[in-house]
Amino acid sequence: MSYVRKVGQKAKKLDPRDRLIVALYAQLKAERETRETLEWVIRNGGLSEEVLEAIASDPVRPVTSDDLASVEKIIALDERRKRASRDDD
Repeated sequence: MSYVRKVGQKAKKLDPRDRLIVALYAQLKAERETRETLEWVIRNGGLSEEVLEAIASDPVRPVTSDDLASVEKIIALDERRKRASRDDD
């Protein structure tokens, strides 16, 4: 996957574009979870005003340093797998 940006070797941090991608992914995930919750509430007859208000006001969860650490770990594991597969060839 040559189009995937690599984690900086020295700093071990994501560059700003990668951080933006992670933030957008987290926002999309939060919005999907809210929509799934609303669908569940509608299907199960829990459509009180309080429930609707709570769902509508549910803030989008911000990206945390733990989220970024998880993504960095996944990228590092992927890099190790790539190296291992190259070594096997």
